[in-house]
Parts: sequence; C-alpha cells; structure tokens
Amino acid sequence: MSYTNETLATRIDARFSEKVTRIKSICGELTYQLDKDDLIEVARALRDEPEFHFEMLIDVCGVDYLTYGTVEWTTESATESGFSRGVKFEPIILDEADTFDPERFVLVYHLLSLKNNIRLRLRVYTGDTNPPIVKSVVEIWNSANWFEREAFDLFGILFEGHPDLRRILTDYGFIGHPFRKDFPLIGNVEVKYDADKGRVVYQPVTIEPRTLVPKVIRDDNRYSEALKDSISDA
Repeated sequence: MSYTNETLATRIDARFSEKVTRIKSICGELTYQLDKDDLIEVARALRDEPEFHFEMLIDVCGVDYLTYGTVEWTTESATESGFSRGVKFEPIILDEADTFDPERFVLVYHLLSLKNNIRLRLRVYTGDTNPPIVKSVVEIWNSANWFEREAFDLFGILFEGHPDLRRILTDYGFIGHPFRKDFPLIGNVEVKYDADKGRVVYQPVTIEPRTLVPKVIRDDNRYSEALKDSISDA
C-alpha cells in the first residue's frame, strides 16, 4: 500500500489537529512543526497507529539559525562588510547567556514508513532555555541513540531521558559545540604530544585566524551579460 503526501497530510491533520502545523517545503517533502512538549505523544502515535506506522527513524538533525537570513556579500566590487566564518568580525558569544532566542535551535526528525512507503519530517524548536533541552525519543525509536548524541556533541542540545548522553564525534576534553554559529573557526583548545609528560596534553589554541574570503571581487568576462547572450543566441 502506498500513500500520497496529501493523503497522509489529511490523516495527520485529522488526528493531531492543533498539535502540529504543516510547513511549506520547496522540495515537496511533507513536514510538520510541533511543540517540544507534544513530541513524545505525537511520535509514539506516528509509530504505533496503523494509518501512519512510521516504524523507522532515519535521522535526527540539529540546526542553528543564529545568523539565518544574513547576507554575506553587500557589494559587487570590494568589500569589508561581507564575511564568512574566517573573516575577523566581532564574535557573537551566547553560550553564557541565560536564555537563547526560542527559534535559534531546531531538531528535524526524518521518519520512514516501510509499510505505507512514505516519508515524513517533524520539526521541533528547542525553546529559549540554556542549555536547550528536548525529550529523548530513544524509547520510541532506538536508532535515535546515536543521532541524539551527535546533536548533543555538535550543537549542545540535551535530550532528557537519553540512556547514555555523551560526545560521539569530538574528544572527551573538547570544549564547546563546533556546529554552533558562535563557535570560533579555530576552536578553543588544541592537543599535542608532551615528550616530558609522555602523553597527549591540551593547551589553548595557537592557530592564527585566516580570512577565507577575497577582499576584492574581480570582474570576469565569463559572467558578462553580453557574452552570455551571444552564447545563448549561437
């Protein structure tokens, strides 16, 4: 049996009414947003009820919207106002703030129903608490174990009820969460082998920051409007 997205959307809207909101998708994927307090209830129903039967969690992705929508380039010739993570500009350090913007961090859950041959995405904002906390879905989908550890490691999102929440990609002595937009490009610490101590030790980072974007944007005839028109006419 195979559902269409609209068939599934009709059933989700009827079942969960005001608990979920459909999000427009430019790639045609069915996506719903819900409050983090409703996550466990909705997730369990999506797994257990036969009209949904999302028995598989494909992935859990974290997103940091700290600088979302900020234009990187504001000129077409030379620039000091454009930036990337390698350009020297006043850093935004929010790790020590009491609260975050409630829509800064989001978790995206990718679900698959093998029985009904259809996919679904759920989007959950973590709220304004620091650190951000969302309930774990490990008891619903065991595959969430490593996915949630990854989101914790890279974004600093905590998962209430996770059986073994610890870093999975970075080292135990790593400081910070490298996928956060306010994480410094060169990091906070580095490791080296200390011959006197006979072991690897941590020390403050000594790498000099580098600018990774050009200071001058040069003209290139490959992008000439006249040249493009002549090529298209040929």
